[in-house]
Amino acid sequence: MEKKIRLLVVDDSAQTRENIRAIFNWEEGVDIIGEAGNGVEAIELVRELRPDVILMDINMPEMDGIKATKVITDEGLEGAIIIMSIQGEKEYIKKAMGAGARDYIVKPFGVNELIETIKRVYDIEQNRKKRYTAPTPAAKLQTKVISVFSTKGGVGKTTLAANLAVAIAGMKKKVALLDFDLQFGDVAICLNLYVKNTITELIKDIGNMEHEGDLIEEYLLSHYSGVKVMAAPLRPENAEYVKAEHVKKIIEILRGRYDFIIIDTAQGFDDTVITALDSSDTILYVSALDLPAIKNTKNGLEVMKTLNYSSEKVKIVVNKSNEGYGIKNTDFKVALNVDIWSIIPDDIASVTISVNNGHPLVSHRKTSNVAKRINKLASALVEGDKGRPSIFKVG
Repeated sequence: MEKKIRLLVVDDSAQTRENIRAIFNWEEGVDIIGEAGNGVEAIELVRELRPDVILMDINMPEMDGIKATKVITDEGLEGAIIIMSIQGEKEYIKKAMGAGARDYIVKPFGVNELIETIKRVYDIEQNRKKRYTAPTPAAKLQTKVISVFSTKGGVGKTTLAANLAVAIAGMKKKVALLDFDLQFGDVAICLNLYVKNTITELIKDIGNMEHEGDLIEEYLLSHYSGVKVMAAPLRPENAEYVKAEHVKKIIEILRGRYDFIIIDTAQGFDDTVITALDSSDTILYVSALDLPAIKNTKNGLEVMKTLNYSSEKVKIVVNKSNEGYGIKNTDFKVALNVDIWSIIPDDIASVTISVNNGHPLVSHRKTSNVAKRINKLASALVEGDKGRPSIFKVG
């Protein structure tokens, strides 16, 4: 028989507690083991009952939900806390997560939303508690970290990162794909993955476990290609909880465990992006044959010079290349005075179908010119100079 989730409900409204109890009278997987009307009562019941999940209101007499959450977290008591409140503003969510809450749900909430949130938080907490030592590999892998970067949206950065990861995995390499576009990351959508865990949940635990590498594996999503994916936060406002030190720590822990770490960065230069770029062996700077992209790429390259990134580290990839719209690859090269490392042709129909279906081009449309070019780029990264694509030079 499957273990029931032991739930403690904390709310100063008796009617709210009764409504929640009524919901779970019909839900076999959850057992309400206690109720409290304020934070002080909640702490005592948590100490006594050791619930799996605590559903905690914010505004209560004697002690509010935020303070109670902090006490429970600081004492290391049992129970993953879900804050509930009529306040959905970013300020309240930030305070709740900062106090140690695992999730936040806004009143009034639907029955399915409540049940799914409780089950999701419970599953994450059970994974977090797992302490095991994986077999130590005979030798650490020589990891290559590759960031896929751009300074303009719409150039196909995420599609390239996802397909590149799948292509390299197809060459019998262990690949981790990290979605560090923290506000609007779409890697999971591109690969048709159900997002159960994200980087948001991971950073609450990182540094607090005996075996950090094994912990991170619990938060990686598995794609059928063999690629392991670190999903971006589900909500844009949760991006602010992920700091540059988290990005650095995650990369450090995964080094030696994977042959390749592919990072899909956000646009532009913030602390988390710069940290990812600093940690990378290679930066694939993705651009396109249009004036805004060329202007932004030129400015971005100037920033990279101030960061002391060498021309060997930064490789220009012109994506969606179509010389029929007035700008040619030669124009791009001359305007920026750089060599183009890889040119990927425009094929909007194939790419759109691929993204909408969640099927990577390199595995489902192998004969397309886009897939062939991405596979060639993957070979160049795996084999080094022996397999490098033809560099587009002018003059």
